[in-house]
Amino acid sequence: MASTETVETLSALDANSLGMLDALVAASGWNQTADDWALFFRHGTVHVVRDADGLIVASGAVLPMGAGAAWISMILVAPDASGAGLGRSVFEQCLATVQSTGRTAMLDATPAGEPLYRQYAFSPLWRLSRWYREALPGALGKEAGRQEGGGLEALIDLDAEALGLERGVVLGELMQRQGSRVVRHAQAFAVVRSGRIAQHIGPLIATDEASAAQLLGELTDGIAEPIFIDVPDERPLLHEQLANAGFALQRGFARMARGEPPSRGQTAFIHAIAGPEFG
Repeated sequence: MASTETVETLSALDANSLGMLDALVAASGWNQTADDWALFFRHGTVHVVRDADGLIVASGAVLPMGAGAAWISMILVAPDASGAGLGRSVFEQCLATVQSTGRTAMLDATPAGEPLYRQYAFSPLWRLSRWYREALPGALGKEAGRQEGGGLEALIDLDAEALGLERGVVLGELMQRQGSRVVRHAQAFAVVRSGRIAQHIGPLIATDEASAAQLLGELTDGIAEPIFIDVPDERPLLHEQLANAGFALQRGFARMARGEPPSRGQTAFIHAIAGPEFG
């Protein structure tokens, strides 16, 4: 497939471009939806590469996280356009976008992507792993309580304390998206949202791992659909709990930053991330 090899900033997220971006996600087996692309477009920047026929064959997204940092994600290349350096080109444009704002560039790298990002002076901060459970037709279907209204503000504040970054607008949209629910128990809360192929649990924020484990147990007992959850590697109680609940390790990620992030946050409060696309 011939490509223009020119990275452009998407100026409109119309049905045609959205369909092509969704096709990239599907071809890669990722879980993002049209709602996710719309969020990137509203609050960040989406870069793409088109082939000679105008089809989008590579993508990347930048999402500001307050004044100090910005997240790079969605580095995708169509299978029949791989090997031409398009992923590197679109990533370089994403990085230039972050640098132009004076923010620290951050991302969650797959094992395949980590060597590339190291070439651009990214360093790992900590590591996490994706767990997956297939659908359980016999799940109980319980639904823990939803935290509504002004209560969301306190959860967003706790999330900012844990992450060390401000993503209140993004998290608020994820919490209130159709098909999402926010579940709170004692000193823990979690967001559960619908993805393209599975429900995603995260972020899961709690002041201690025992509270996180209790909430996670309630959630996994009540979800019949397939589930993804991305958990820091230094959470042995949660890892054991997930394995006992029928989850399998799928792959690792490395949380990386180019330079020192504006704040390391209270990482001990993070028991599952919002997803590698949202930090």
